[in-house]
Amino acid sequence: MTDQGRTEDLAQLLARLKSEYDVSDSEIARRIGVAPATVNAWVHRKRGTGRGPNRDKLRALAREFPKFTEAQIFAAAGRESPGPLNPEGEARILELYRGLTEEQQRAKEVEMRALNEMNRTGQ
Repeated sequence: MTDQGRTEDLAQLLARLKSEYDVSDSEIARRIGVAPATVNAWVHRKRGTGRGPNRDKLRALAREFPKFTEAQIFAAAGRESPGPLNPEGEARILELYRGLTEEQQRAKEVEMRALNEMNRTGQ
């Protein structure tokens, strides 16, 4: 957090991560499956200010560097963190889906794909 109470940005979070784990941009990149230049661009705010890193890479940061939560990382990237998988909710949605007509099912699939893409890309 900054002294004004705002969430730190991704560059600030990565600086803390590098300090706490004593890792380089290259090591972060290797562990999350991106090019070192990509991490370097995030650190220097040259990339990631538009669409930002994709959801899978943000999740990989949380997985590889567990001192930082997924919620912290997503917030720093200016993205909403996907909700946890809830088996009961998933079962309710599936039951509702089964009650739709074929045309309604296609419409819901299109809608869900669009929402997923929006979450994946941040747009």
